[in-house]
Amino acid sequence: MNFKDLANKTLISDNDLDWQELGAGIKRKVMPFDDHLMLVKVEFEKDAIGSLHNHPHLQLSYVAKGSFEVTIGDEKKILNEGDVFFAPSNVFHGVVCLEAGLLIDIFNPHREDFL
Repeated sequence: MNFKDLANKTLISDNDLDWQELGAGIKRKVMPFDDHLMLVKVEFEKDAIGSLHNHPHLQLSYVAKGSFEVTIGDEKKILNEGDVFFAPSNVFHGVVCLEAGLLIDIFNPHREDFL
């Protein structure tokens, strides 16, 4: 399934979507989205690093599996399964995966650069 097929789709089976290998122990799966909202699964191997970055999008991330050291601005905290972090627009943020894990990222608006 290509990204154009995901836009505004209402019912999606996870098995119908492919992972995108990003290298360095990280891969992502873009889920359904519209102009305002996007959900992305990001899987990390132990010790993989989601380097510090920023973007204009609001980001809310749910730790679905594993353990991560999360940095947002000047704050740093270890988050585990069931925890959440919020990255405001244009604030630098990143993660270090301490135990193989999965983040569920939600963006507003959708990330055009992921398509």
